[in-house]
Amino acid sequence: MALFTFKLPDIGEGISEAEIVGWHVAVGDRVEEDQPIADMMTDKATVEMESPVAGIVVRLAGEPGDQIPIGAMLVEIEVEGDEVAAPPPPSVEAEVPGFVDLAEAEKPLPFRGGVGVGPIDDSAPLAEPPHPPPPSPEGEGEKARSPILASPAVRARAKDLGIDLAQVKASGEHVRHADLDAFLLYGQGEGYRPAGRSATRPDEQIKVIGMRRRIAENMAASKRHIPHFTYVEEIDVTALEELRAQLNDGRGDRPKLTMLPLLIVALCKALPDFPMLNARYDDEAGVVTRHGAVHLGLATQTDAGLMVPVIRDAQNRNVWQLATEIRRLADAARTGKAKSEELSGSTLTLTSLGPLGGIATTPVINRPEVAIIGPNRVIERPMFRGKEIVAAKLMNLSISCDHRVVDGFDAASFVQAVRKLLEAPAFLFVD
Repeated sequence: MALFTFKLPDIGEGISEAEIVGWHVAVGDRVEEDQPIADMMTDKATVEMESPVAGIVVRLAGEPGDQIPIGAMLVEIEVEGDEVAAPPPPSVEAEVPGFVDLAEAEKPLPFRGGVGVGPIDDSAPLAEPPHPPPPSPEGEGEKARSPILASPAVRARAKDLGIDLAQVKASGEHVRHADLDAFLLYGQGEGYRPAGRSATRPDEQIKVIGMRRRIAENMAASKRHIPHFTYVEEIDVTALEELRAQLNDGRGDRPKLTMLPLLIVALCKALPDFPMLNARYDDEAGVVTRHGAVHLGLATQTDAGLMVPVIRDAQNRNVWQLATEIRRLADAARTGKAKSEELSGSTLTLTSLGPLGGIATTPVINRPEVAIIGPNRVIERPMFRGKEIVAAKLMNLSISCDHRVVDGFDAASFVQAVRKLLEAPAFLFVD
């Protein structure tokens, strides 16, 4: 027998270390060649590491949350034979965990500030594992053998709880933590609880690792280093909503327009007069880079946390191209095929809670950018037009800025320029 040491390879992103997000194997397990053994997180994405050899696992590098330097031992495997030829470095492709619904957002590089779409899912194993689930009923063997789609965190939790994911009914394409909760509550013979009775959940201790830790570190750094200020303005989007409805009626096979593409057009038309907002600030070097192109980040909530897919050169796209790109990025992120360059390099971030948008937001800046914009929910209420009271569709628009680089007057003037375009939307389509 021989001992093979699998060292963490250079993933090719210029990183010096990666974090262990989760193990797919344990000491004593037998692994086959190309079998997944661990999920490693870099600053940009989660990478699934595969075993280059077959054998028995004898040592693991650490626990989830530990940082492993590039070139250091990740796992030791006992293999047959006296000598082991070093296999070629494995090719790894970055995968983005979780699901992104940009089309509804009105989710790498973990998001470093702001507000995303939907609630954050802080998940962790429950305190007491239940009894193993009963075997699959006759006739469901084919279903049990089909691939089960689930994030590494869900797989790890199911393993800790002794749950066969094939027995869990998914509410969507992937098994989520909520599906595990439903299985624990109703799938172990308890039946549905009577109306009016709520289950008492046990206390949970959640280890902050992976993307959640990246988000925590980046948001803390953003608030610690950047003196934020937020400006909010009310915008009458009645005419804009009428235009959007007309465009959707004649869209043909093009994607349905949400408010986002129209808002992005307005931002891109206003930004040339306010270059200090489309910028990144290197506070260590004391240099502000004002960007000519608008690489717009879209803060999005995923199962793994907030993420920022980037629309490159947004200023060169029309509303239909923007809507198509939003959908493409959503599909890429949802299927784990988003590339690292699609998840980094934003010069300005747009964040939205969609229908949950509330009255106003005070988003946290996506450092090292200097501004972040947050549209809020569109509501219909009475307002004065001249001496008449009319029903109007109103939306508050928030902007948070880095006061070291952006003055309050400039932020307010920029929002007023955007407001003028949105309230007279014909100007969105003329030079």
